[in-house]
Amino acid sequence: MAELERPERLQIMLTADELAALENWRFDNRMPSRSAAVRELLRRGLASEGFLRADLGVKSQDYGILPPGRTDGPADGED
Repeated sequence: MAELERPERLQIMLTADELAALENWRFDNRMPSRSAAVRELLRRGLASEGFLRADLGVKSQDYGILPPGRTDGPADGED
């Protein structure tokens, strides 16, 4: 049996309004299937939030708002 190009399956449930919006977007953008439309919208949403820019293998602990080594409040002498 051939290897699947997309071996992971994701099942979602939509309201009638969400499905109508998806179908309208799909046809406006000439997407070949609902699955292709959902993948494209997911890719665009993640990219807009910067999630597709992360390098593979980077751990979540490598991201943060504090400089490396800083895990608590201000360092000695800082207010």
